[in-house]
Amino acid sequence: MSVTHGKMGLSLTQEILSHLGLANKTAAWGTLGTLRTFLSFNVDKDVQRLLKAIAGQGVDRFAILDVLTNRSREQRQLISRAFHERTQQDLLKSLQAALSGNLERIVVALLQPAAQLDARELRTALKGPGSAEDVALEILATRTPPQLQECLAVYKHNFQVDAAEDIKSETRGILRDLLLALAKGGREAYTGIIDYNLAAQDVQALKQAEGPSTERTWVLVFTQRNPEHLIRVLNQYQWYTGHELEKTVRARFHGAACVALLNLALVIRNTPLYFADKLHQALQETEPNYQALMRILISRSETDLLSIRAEFRKKFGKSLYSSLQDAVKGDCRSALLALCRAEDL
Repeated sequence: MSVTHGKMGLSLTQEILSHLGLANKTAAWGTLGTLRTFLSFNVDKDVQRLLKAIAGQGVDRFAILDVLTNRSREQRQLISRAFHERTQQDLLKSLQAALSGNLERIVVALLQPAAQLDARELRTALKGPGSAEDVALEILATRTPPQLQECLAVYKHNFQVDAAEDIKSETRGILRDLLLALAKGGREAYTGIIDYNLAAQDVQALKQAEGPSTERTWVLVFTQRNPEHLIRVLNQYQWYTGHELEKTVRARFHGAACVALLNLALVIRNTPLYFADKLHQALQETEPNYQALMRILISRSETDLLSIRAEFRKKFGKSLYSSLQDAVKGDCRSALLALCRAEDL
């Protein structure tokens, strides 16, 4: 009797957690990140150690990384401010002068506030060479509303233009509409109330939006509804049609629009798996995509990198830590491994 009750209790717990957003799970169970607040934090000792690391005969890269990859972002900002107060020098500029290459880039990313890093990455994605949709969608679709709001404010301050204007000028069609809608931050908040009627209406709307000139329906549903509601829509769509919504997306859309919608669907279904796929792709290139590796590992290190590691191991049969060890070369290898933290057996 007790065994049966235990199984039922576990099942119920899993059911409840499956309907909670990642942020709620984190709040309830503790951080799912690999990097946590350093409990023995002493800002003066860290400042002295960094000073010694860059002022000696040779640059002590180990000491620099040992400090920066074992402190939370908030603690790194405190170190940066204390360094300036004690030395009248800018820590970021001092480290840039002492380092080079990918190691310099990752140290810069570690010392920047999250909104600064996101704004810079978004700007590079929209105005730099290559396609904009991958990084732009990642930032616009996976940041919390406050994070996104701060990122867009920094974007406007730093580049003297709204991100929406750059999206309009650099993208086209439904991809542009998706990114603009995400940038508006109009996604509904989860209230804890399940609206079965709205879910059914959205399923019917998507079923009827398989012809031409129906893109607006897809944009509305994918960018305005809260993730918990959308998971229900995706599940009900499969129940009614006998196939996943992603099959319809592949048949209905092409190119960048298709990729963007499929990625949005994956973010909704399983955000850690979405990032695991992106990390795997970055590692599979002839030369690893260091910028993607840095951005993802740093941005998720205090959020859900443990979950990302688990999804990576589950899907690809090899741990993220081992994959980084095998693919990444050079000075930044130890920094990325430190953020990843540990092997998954």
